[in-house]
Amino acid sequence: MFKNALVYRIEHWVAPPLAEIEQRLQGARFVECGASQPESVGWVEPRGEKHAALIESVGGQLILQLCTETKAVPGGVIKVQVQQRLDAIEKDTGRRPKGKLVKELKEEVIHALLPRAFPKRSDTLVWVDPKAQWLLVGAGSAKKGDAVVTRLIELLGGGLKLALVQTALSPATAMATWLAEQEAPAGFNIDRECELKQPDSEKATVRYARHTLDIAEVGEHIKQGKMPTQLALSWGERVSFVLSEALTLKKIKLLDVVLEGRSSATREDGGFDADVALVTGELQRLIPDLVAALGGLQERVAAAPLPSSPAHGTAEDEAAPWDSVPA
Repeated sequence: MFKNALVYRIEHWVAPPLAEIEQRLQGARFVECGASQPESVGWVEPRGEKHAALIESVGGQLILQLCTETKAVPGGVIKVQVQQRLDAIEKDTGRRPKGKLVKELKEEVIHALLPRAFPKRSDTLVWVDPKAQWLLVGAGSAKKGDAVVTRLIELLGGGLKLALVQTALSPATAMATWLAEQEAPAGFNIDRECELKQPDSEKATVRYARHTLDIAEVGEHIKQGKMPTQLALSWGERVSFVLSEALTLKKIKLLDVVLEGRSSATREDGGFDADVALVTGELQRLIPDLVAALGGLQERVAAAPLPSSPAHGTAEDEAAPWDSVPA
């Protein structure tokens, strides 16, 4: 279900009834791009069946799926057609357009070519665990995750507030310690992939792939100031993943010991419920263990109200990355 994941903490949410959330999502259902529309974003059925629900509940775990369709015209084609139009105008008028006129010509060319562009779709899975107060977005970059979260806050209602998980130890610091001491945290194993980068303007980088990391050479790179930006780990011999310096989980994969335990009887629904139960069950235990290995959640301390204006909220409230919007 998840190849990559960003982990958010639900700081507040009075969850509306599932039927109400479904109604909200129906108002933002995915619609294909129009002829000259470059992008369309909306919610689709996570079960993959037409006219099914847009939010699924499996064992109390909520699953949603956002679909993004984009249409792009190759830059080389745009450049050629713009140049042709500029040449024609120069031939007719004796003057070659510049600045704003060139920009307008480019927009006209793109608008004319978009109906012939092939659409490209991508899906982003979202998992909400209301009880444990986690929300996972199946994305590998904060930019993509932020775009999904913004839509969720608008649609899920209930005063939803989210924040990316922050730990007491930064992942880079923790990974450097594990590599230098050649010892993974309890319950984890260090696997055979790592990236080390010098935190200066040159960004000197060393990558290890399919290579044992319990060697003195890795420790020497860390002594010289290089910091891990990615490290492959496995948890309990059940799940493998790559941890990034931004606390993104990448290349998530369930290992054989987990997959072998699946019953063929659970495949009657096409595997959706079984997959949700299996993946969320493993990640429900992995995430707290990973947070603990990174020193626990970082405490957010609220500042006193500003004395000049009693109406102001706390500094923490003003800095909260994901506040709710009116339902």
